[in-house]
Amino acid sequence: MATTAQQSPQPVGGKRKGKSQFLPAKRVRRGDAGGPRQLEPGLQGILITCNMNERKCVEEAYSLLNEYGDEMYGPEKFIDKDQQPSGSEGEDDDAEAALKKEVGDIKASTEKRLRRFQSVESGANNVVFIRTLGIEPEKLVHHILQDMYKTKKKKTRVILRMLPISGTCKAFLEDMKKYAETFLEPWFKAPNKGTFQIVYKSRNNSHMNREEVIKELAGIVGSLNSENKVDLTNPEYTVVVEIIKAVCCLSVVKDYVLFRKYNLQEVVKSAKDSQPHPKLGNGKEAKLEPDSKLNQSDPPEGENNQQVAPESSELLGQTEPGSDTQAGSEGGAKPEPESQVSEVPKTNENELS
Repeated sequence: MATTAQQSPQPVGGKRKGKSQFLPAKRVRRGDAGGPRQLEPGLQGILITCNMNERKCVEEAYSLLNEYGDEMYGPEKFIDKDQQPSGSEGEDDDAEAALKKEVGDIKASTEKRLRRFQSVESGANNVVFIRTLGIEPEKLVHHILQDMYKTKKKKTRVILRMLPISGTCKAFLEDMKKYAETFLEPWFKAPNKGTFQIVYKSRNNSHMNREEVIKELAGIVGSLNSENKVDLTNPEYTVVVEIIKAVCCLSVVKDYVLFRKYNLQEVVKSAKDSQPHPKLGNGKEAKLEPDSKLNQSDPPEGENNQQVAPESSELLGQTEPGSDTQAGSEGGAKPEPESQVSEVPKTNENELS
Protein backbone atom coordinates (compact mmCIF):
# COMPACT_ATOMS: atom_id res chain seq x y z
CA MET A 1 0.00 0.00 0.00
CA ALA A 2 1.54 3.29 -1.07
CA THR A 3 1.97 5.91 1.56
CA THR A 4 0.96 9.46 0.88
CA ALA A 5 3.51 12.19 1.47
CA GLN A 6 2.57 14.63 4.18
CA GLN A 7 2.26 18.17 3.00
CA SER A 8 3.80 20.95 5.02
CA PRO A 9 1.20 23.16 6.72
CA GLN A 10 0.34 26.38 4.91
CA PRO A 11 0.98 29.65 6.73
CA VAL A 12 -2.01 31.45 8.16
CA GLY A 13 -1.76 34.37 5.74
CA GLY A 14 -2.10 32.05 2.75
CA LYS A 15 1.34 32.92 1.35
CA ARG A 16 4.08 30.32 1.10
CA LYS A 17 7.27 31.27 2.91
CA GLY A 18 10.23 31.49 0.59
CA LYS A 19 13.21 29.21 1.08
CA SER A 20 16.00 30.79 3.06
CA GLN A 21 19.23 31.35 1.23
CA PHE A 22 22.49 30.81 3.14
CA LEU A 23 25.75 32.01 1.69
CA PRO A 24 29.05 30.59 2.94
CA ALA A 25 30.96 32.99 5.15
CA LYS A 26 34.14 34.41 3.75
CA ARG A 27 37.06 32.55 5.21
CA VAL A 28 39.70 34.83 6.64
CA ARG A 29 43.12 33.83 5.37
CA ARG A 30 46.21 34.39 7.43
CA GLY A 31 48.18 35.65 4.47
CA ASP A 32 45.85 38.46 3.37
CA ALA A 33 48.49 41.02 4.36
CA GLY A 34 50.76 39.72 1.61
CA GLY A 35 53.36 36.98 1.39
CA PRO A 36 52.96 33.20 1.47
CA ARG A 37 49.99 31.69 3.27
CA GLN A 38 51.62 28.36 4.17
CA LEU A 39 54.98 26.95 5.13
CA GLU A 40 57.17 26.55 2.06
CA PRO A 41 60.88 26.44 1.13
CA GLY A 42 62.73 29.73 1.32
CA LEU A 43 61.15 31.09 4.52
CA GLN A 44 62.62 32.16 7.84
CA GLY A 45 60.62 32.25 11.02
CA ILE A 46 59.78 30.69 14.35
CA LEU A 47 58.20 27.27 14.84
CA ILE A 48 56.00 27.09 17.93
CA THR A 49 54.30 24.08 19.50
CA CYS A 50 51.24 24.40 21.69
CA ASN A 51 48.76 22.28 23.62
CA MET A 52 45.56 22.06 21.56
CA ASN A 53 44.77 25.78 21.26
CA GLU A 54 46.37 27.18 18.12
CA ARG A 55 44.37 30.41 18.04
CA LYS A 56 45.43 31.32 21.56
CA CYS A 57 48.96 30.26 20.68
CA VAL A 58 49.09 32.71 17.77
CA GLU A 59 47.84 35.52 20.01
CA GLU A 60 50.47 34.78 22.64
CA ALA A 61 53.18 34.52 19.98
CA TYR A 62 52.31 37.91 18.48
CA SER A 63 52.28 39.53 21.92
CA LEU A 64 55.59 37.99 23.00
CA LEU A 65 57.42 38.54 19.71
CA ASN A 66 56.25 42.12 19.32
CA GLU A 67 57.30 42.91 22.89
CA TYR A 68 60.86 41.66 22.44
CA GLY A 69 61.02 42.62 18.76
CA ASP A 70 60.33 46.27 19.60
CA GLU A 71 62.95 46.05 22.32
CA MET A 72 65.65 44.73 19.98
CA TYR A 73 64.76 46.31 16.63
CA GLY A 74 62.59 49.27 17.57
CA PRO A 75 58.86 49.74 16.96
CA GLU A 76 57.45 48.42 13.71
CA LYS A 77 56.64 51.07 11.09
CA PHE A 78 53.25 50.66 9.46
CA ILE A 79 52.45 51.90 5.97
CA ASP A 80 48.90 52.51 4.78
CA LYS A 81 47.67 50.36 1.93
CA ASP A 82 46.70 53.50 0.00
CA GLN A 83 50.32 54.65 -0.08
CA GLN A 84 51.48 52.83 -3.16
CA PRO A 85 54.44 53.82 -5.31
CA SER A 86 53.42 55.95 -8.26
CA GLY A 87 54.58 55.15 -11.75
CA SER A 88 56.38 57.46 -14.13
CA GLU A 89 54.47 60.45 -15.38
CA GLY A 90 55.50 60.06 -18.98
CA GLU A 91 54.11 57.31 -21.17
CA ASP A 92 56.48 54.56 -22.13
CA ASP A 93 56.42 53.61 -25.78
CA ASP A 94 57.80 50.16 -25.06
CA ALA A 95 54.90 47.98 -23.92
CA GLU A 96 57.18 45.31 -22.46
CA ALA A 97 59.10 47.81 -20.36
CA ALA A 98 55.84 49.34 -19.14
CA LEU A 99 54.54 45.91 -18.13
CA LYS A 100 57.71 45.11 -16.21
CA LYS A 101 57.50 48.44 -14.41
CA GLU A 102 53.90 47.77 -13.42
CA VAL A 103 54.81 44.35 -12.05
CA GLY A 104 57.65 45.92 -10.08
CA ASP A 105 55.30 48.52 -8.61
CA ILE A 106 52.89 45.79 -7.53
CA LYS A 107 55.68 43.80 -5.85
CA ALA A 108 56.95 46.92 -4.11
CA SER A 109 53.50 47.76 -2.76
CA THR A 110 53.08 44.18 -1.52
CA GLU A 111 56.41 44.26 0.30
CA LYS A 112 55.40 47.46 2.06
CA ARG A 113 52.30 45.72 3.46
CA LEU A 114 54.25 42.78 4.89
CA ARG A 115 54.34 42.63 8.66
CA ARG A 116 57.38 41.85 10.79
CA PHE A 117 55.64 38.73 12.13
CA GLN A 118 53.00 36.87 10.13
CA SER A 119 51.39 33.54 10.93
CA VAL A 120 51.21 31.00 8.11
CA GLU A 121 49.74 27.51 7.91
CA SER A 122 52.27 25.02 9.26
CA GLY A 123 50.66 21.84 7.93
CA ALA A 124 50.57 20.04 11.32
CA ASN A 125 48.29 20.07 14.34
CA ASN A 126 49.41 21.93 17.45
CA VAL A 127 52.19 23.59 15.46
CA VAL A 128 52.26 27.28 14.53
CA PHE A 129 54.77 28.88 12.17
CA ILE A 130 55.41 32.63 12.42
CA ARG A 131 57.17 34.01 9.35
CA THR A 132 59.69 36.74 10.17
CA LEU A 133 60.88 39.61 8.02
CA GLY A 134 63.93 41.78 8.59
CA ILE A 135 65.09 40.09 11.82
CA GLU A 136 67.29 37.17 12.84
CA PRO A 137 65.05 34.49 14.40
CA GLU A 138 67.82 32.73 16.34
CA LYS A 139 68.94 35.93 18.09
CA LEU A 140 65.39 37.01 18.94
CA VAL A 141 64.34 33.64 20.38
CA HIS A 142 67.59 33.31 22.35
CA HIS A 143 67.01 36.78 23.81
CA ILE A 144 63.46 35.82 24.84
CA LEU A 145 64.56 32.61 26.52
CA GLN A 146 67.54 34.29 28.16
CA ASP A 147 65.29 36.93 29.73
CA MET A 148 62.72 34.37 30.91
CA TYR A 149 65.49 32.16 32.28
CA LYS A 150 66.89 35.01 34.36
CA THR A 151 63.62 36.56 35.57
CA LYS A 152 61.67 33.28 35.94
CA LYS A 153 58.60 35.23 34.87
CA LYS A 154 56.01 33.17 33.04
CA LYS A 155 54.58 35.01 30.04
CA THR A 156 52.68 32.31 28.14
CA ARG A 157 50.05 29.69 28.93
CA VAL A 158 49.63 27.54 25.82
CA ILE A 159 52.99 27.97 24.07
CA LEU A 160 55.31 25.07 24.78
CA ARG A 161 58.44 25.26 22.62
CA MET A 162 59.69 28.11 20.47
CA LEU A 163 62.31 27.11 17.88
CA PRO A 164 63.95 29.60 15.51
CA ILE A 165 64.03 28.48 11.87
CA SER A 166 66.91 30.02 9.95
CA GLY A 167 66.15 28.28 6.66
CA THR A 168 63.77 25.90 4.91
CA CYS A 169 64.14 23.59 1.94
CA LYS A 170 62.36 20.66 0.31
CA ALA A 171 62.16 17.58 2.53
CA PHE A 172 64.01 15.25 0.18
CA LEU A 173 67.42 13.87 1.02
CA GLU A 174 69.26 15.26 -2.01
CA ASP A 175 67.74 18.71 -1.53
CA MET A 176 68.56 18.66 2.18
CA LYS A 177 72.19 17.65 1.55
CA LYS A 178 72.70 20.35 -1.05
CA TYR A 179 71.11 23.00 1.16
CA ALA A 180 72.89 21.93 4.38
CA GLU A 181 76.36 22.09 2.79
CA THR A 182 76.00 25.86 2.49
CA PHE A 183 73.68 26.44 5.44
CA LEU A 184 76.00 24.90 8.08
CA GLU A 185 79.18 26.67 6.96
CA PRO A 186 78.92 29.77 9.27
CA TRP A 187 79.05 27.54 12.35
CA PHE A 188 81.18 24.54 11.40
CA LYS A 189 83.43 25.37 8.46
CA ALA A 190 87.11 25.86 9.33
CA PRO A 191 88.38 27.87 11.11
CA ASN A 192 85.04 27.70 12.97
CA LYS A 193 84.47 24.57 15.02
CA GLY A 194 82.53 23.31 18.03
CA THR A 195 80.80 20.43 19.72
CA PHE A 196 77.34 19.64 18.40
CA GLN A 197 74.34 17.36 18.46
CA ILE A 198 71.50 16.80 16.00
CA VAL A 199 67.85 16.63 17.05
CA TYR A 200 65.29 15.34 14.54
CA LYS A 201 61.51 15.55 14.47
CA SER A 202 59.17 14.59 11.63
CA ARG A 203 55.46 15.35 11.30
CA ASN A 204 53.07 14.20 8.57
CA ASN A 205 55.94 12.75 6.58
CA SER A 206 56.60 9.08 5.88
CA HIS A 207 59.20 9.08 3.10
CA MET A 208 62.16 10.40 5.14
CA ASN A 209 64.37 8.00 7.10
CA ARG A 210 65.58 9.31 10.45
CA GLU A 211 68.88 7.42 10.58
CA GLU A 212 69.73 8.33 7.00
CA VAL A 213 69.09 12.05 7.55
CA ILE A 214 71.15 12.13 10.75
CA LYS A 215 74.01 10.24 9.11
CA GLU A 216 74.16 12.57 6.11
CA LEU A 217 73.99 15.77 8.17
CA ALA A 218 76.63 14.51 10.60
CA GLY A 219 78.86 13.65 7.67
CA ILE A 220 78.50 17.17 6.29
CA VAL A 221 79.43 18.70 9.65
CA GLY A 222 82.46 16.42 9.88
CA SER A 223 83.58 17.25 6.34
CA LEU A 224 83.48 21.01 7.03
CA ASN A 225 86.00 20.62 9.87
CA SER A 226 87.42 17.41 11.29
CA GLU A 227 87.61 19.03 14.74
CA ASN A 228 83.82 19.21 15.04
CA LYS A 229 82.93 16.64 17.69
CA VAL A 230 79.69 15.22 19.04
CA ASP A 231 78.67 16.06 22.60
CA LEU A 232 75.32 14.84 23.86
CA THR A 233 75.82 16.19 27.40
CA ASN A 234 76.17 19.90 26.78
CA PRO A 235 76.98 20.71 23.15
CA GLU A 236 77.92 24.18 22.03
CA TYR A 237 75.63 23.94 19.00
CA THR A 238 72.44 22.01 18.40
CA VAL A 239 71.35 21.37 14.83
CA VAL A 240 67.55 21.34 14.82
CA VAL A 241 65.82 19.42 12.01
CA GLU A 242 62.02 19.80 11.85
CA ILE A 243 60.24 18.14 8.94
CA ILE A 244 56.58 18.96 8.24
CA LYS A 245 55.06 17.31 5.20
CA ALA A 246 57.38 18.17 2.28
CA VAL A 247 59.26 21.04 3.98
CA CYS A 248 62.44 20.71 6.04
CA CYS A 249 63.14 23.42 8.62
CA LEU A 250 66.74 23.86 9.79
CA SER A 251 68.43 25.93 12.47
CA VAL A 252 71.54 25.95 14.65
CA VAL A 253 70.95 27.12 18.22
CA LYS A 254 72.96 27.62 21.40
CA ASP A 255 72.10 26.80 25.04
CA TYR A 256 69.65 24.12 23.91
CA VAL A 257 70.15 22.04 27.05
CA LEU A 258 70.35 25.01 29.40
CA PHE A 259 67.06 26.42 28.11
CA ARG A 260 65.30 23.05 28.49
CA LYS A 261 65.14 22.40 24.76
CA TYR A 262 63.70 25.89 24.19
CA ASN A 263 60.61 25.08 26.25
CA LEU A 264 59.01 28.25 27.62
CA GLN A 265 57.11 26.37 30.31
CA GLU A 266 60.22 24.67 31.70
CA VAL A 267 62.72 27.50 31.43
CA VAL A 268 60.85 29.64 34.00
CA LYS A 269 60.79 26.94 36.65
CA SER A 270 62.92 27.44 39.73
CA ALA A 271 65.82 25.19 40.66
CA LYS A 272 63.62 23.38 43.18
CA ASP A 273 61.00 22.45 40.58
CA SER A 274 63.38 21.64 37.72
CA GLN A 275 66.36 19.38 37.30
CA PRO A 276 69.87 20.62 38.18
CA HIS A 277 71.83 22.55 35.62
CA PRO A 278 73.56 20.40 32.97
CA LYS A 279 77.19 19.51 33.71
CA LEU A 280 80.10 19.38 31.36
CA GLY A 281 82.37 16.39 31.08
CA ASN A 282 84.78 17.79 33.68
CA GLY A 283 81.99 18.47 36.21
CA LYS A 284 81.71 22.20 35.56
CA GLU A 285 78.29 23.76 35.31
CA ALA A 286 77.03 24.94 31.93
CA LYS A 287 77.13 28.70 31.45
CA LEU A 288 74.71 30.93 29.61
CA GLU A 289 75.77 32.26 26.21
CA PRO A 290 75.27 36.06 26.05
CA ASP A 291 73.47 37.63 23.10
CA SER A 292 76.70 39.26 21.91
CA LYS A 293 78.18 35.83 21.13
CA LEU A 294 75.36 34.61 18.93
CA ASN A 295 76.98 35.80 15.72
CA GLN A 296 77.20 32.85 13.36
CA SER A 297 80.83 33.52 12.55
CA ASP A 298 81.99 33.85 16.18
CA PRO A 299 84.76 31.38 17.11
CA PRO A 300 83.69 28.68 19.57
CA GLU A 301 84.63 28.95 23.20
CA GLY A 302 85.48 26.42 25.86
CA GLU A 303 87.58 24.18 23.65
CA ASN A 304 89.19 22.57 26.69
CA ASN A 305 85.79 21.40 27.89
CA GLN A 306 84.84 19.65 24.67
CA GLN A 307 83.77 16.07 25.07
CA VAL A 308 84.99 13.94 22.17
CA ALA A 309 82.99 10.86 21.28
CA PRO A 310 85.06 7.69 20.84
CA GLU A 311 86.06 7.15 17.23
CA SER A 312 85.57 3.41 17.52
CA SER A 313 81.83 3.87 17.58
CA GLU A 314 80.34 3.41 14.14
CA LEU A 315 76.69 3.71 15.19
CA LEU A 316 74.68 6.69 14.02
CA GLY A 317 71.25 7.86 14.99
CA GLN A 318 71.43 6.62 18.57
CA THR A 319 69.03 8.20 21.00
CA GLU A 320 70.38 10.52 23.65
CA PRO A 321 70.63 8.87 27.08
CA GLY A 322 67.44 9.55 28.98
CA SER A 323 64.01 10.18 27.54
CA ASP A 324 63.70 13.40 25.56
CA THR A 325 60.32 14.43 26.85
CA GLN A 326 58.67 17.71 26.13
CA ALA A 327 57.32 19.16 29.32
CA GLY A 328 54.05 21.03 29.09
CA SER A 329 52.99 22.07 32.54
CA GLU A 330 49.52 23.03 31.39
CA GLY A 331 47.25 21.04 29.15
CA GLY A 332 49.07 17.72 29.57
CA ALA A 333 50.61 17.71 26.10
CA LYS A 334 52.16 14.47 24.96
CA PRO A 335 55.96 14.30 24.93
CA GLU A 336 57.74 14.84 21.64
CA PRO A 337 60.53 12.30 21.23
CA GLU A 338 63.58 13.48 19.40
CA SER A 339 66.44 11.57 17.90
CA GLN A 340 70.01 12.68 18.29
CA VAL A 341 73.29 11.80 16.64
CA SER A 342 75.91 9.99 18.62
CA GLU A 343 78.98 10.01 16.37
CA VAL A 344 80.45 11.75 13.35
CA PRO A 345 81.48 9.35 10.56
CA LYS A 346 85.14 9.29 9.66
CA THR A 347 86.04 11.40 6.68
CA ASN A 348 88.93 11.08 4.28
CA GLU A 349 91.59 13.75 4.68
CA ASN A 350 91.45 14.40 0.94
CA GLU A 351 87.80 15.41 1.25
CA LEU A 352 88.41 18.04 3.89
CA SER A 353 88.20 21.57 2.65
